[in-house]
Amino acid sequence: MKQILNHARIVLADRVIDNGALEIENGLIAAIHEQSLTEGENLAGTLLLPGLVEIHTDNLEKHLMPRNGVLWPILPAVITHDAQCVAAGITTVLDALAVGDLEGESVRLDTLHSSFQAIDQGMREDALRADHLFHLRCELAYPALLAELEPLIAHPAVKLVSVMDHTPGQRQYRDLEQYKKYYGKKKVGWNEDTFLAAVEERKAKQAEFAGRHKQAVVEMARARGIALASHDDTDEAHIAEALRDGVAISEFPTTLEAATAARRHGLATVMGAPNVVRGGSHSGNVAALELARHDLLDILSSDYVPASLLHGAWLLHAQAGWSLPRAVAAVSLNPARAVGLADRGDIAVGQRADLVAMTARGDVPLARSVWKLGVRVF
Repeated sequence: MKQILNHARIVLADRVIDNGALEIENGLIAAIHEQSLTEGENLAGTLLLPGLVEIHTDNLEKHLMPRNGVLWPILPAVITHDAQCVAAGITTVLDALAVGDLEGESVRLDTLHSSFQAIDQGMREDALRADHLFHLRCELAYPALLAELEPLIAHPAVKLVSVMDHTPGQRQYRDLEQYKKYYGKKKVGWNEDTFLAAVEERKAKQAEFAGRHKQAVVEMARARGIALASHDDTDEAHIAEALRDGVAISEFPTTLEAATAARRHGLATVMGAPNVVRGGSHSGNVAALELARHDLLDILSSDYVPASLLHGAWLLHAQAGWSLPRAVAAVSLNPARAVGLADRGDIAVGQRADLVAMTARGDVPLARSVWKLGVRVF
């Protein structure tokens, strides 16, 4: 069955067609026309983008626990999370599931396997509108990391593994005051003594587990051909470490120094789209727009706000001076290729017809229609 999307401003990887048409057959892009046709759905001049590709979102967590102490049924939570992603123009989602947590108790620990199973079930039963894959975020200082990881990593939908170390005093939390501020909001009754005790306990776990866990995780990912990412790189030594591990992606570098080193050594740099939308990091780290202006940014991730992905790309275009194709590639083509997805991410003949029609109200973009494999899902 052939579909035609007509009278659209089509954003290709290298340019924008001002008034063109797109033909879709069997879920794939069959032809791109430089001029509008006499038939098909009239998009009335809206921008037509490739479907957005999200490689690191933990947005599911807020739907699993919509209020403190309230655990929501898992499959309905996954379906709601999926709907929010699709409404934001995201057609491919790598759900970032944390394997381990430095907190003694957390929704992450309690729901890891059940969330994984619910996402898998939702995809098998066609209950989800976006295409869902997995990003396993490995907390290296978590004692039971390997036992939790082994049953999951062999699944064919696992496309990314990241090695994380949230031990206070380094990486994202070099500044202990920032760490205290962040975790103090989550802990009742914390004082200076309990805070310092927690810091020492977490440093001891890091010393005992992080090194051997990282070696095992890297070997498991390499053996399966899964892309590897580092997390919260802070300096050149962290980038050198990532290179030794075979890492291809530097997620959320915290400094200009780390991002510069990542670029020099060919690592793809991921920054948070909420960082772009808010105008800076919530943790006091380097601003994503600063990296964009220094040509040190490759990929945006919506992280904890799905709607920020399209918004962040639009702001790269409006505020960082990026061309529209380049800004769109940061949320489509670049993340797709970084995790080995060659069939999506740009509007080209033979690619999946995963598409977003958008308009804008000033600096705020609006996803008007979304298609996955040529089927309208929003």
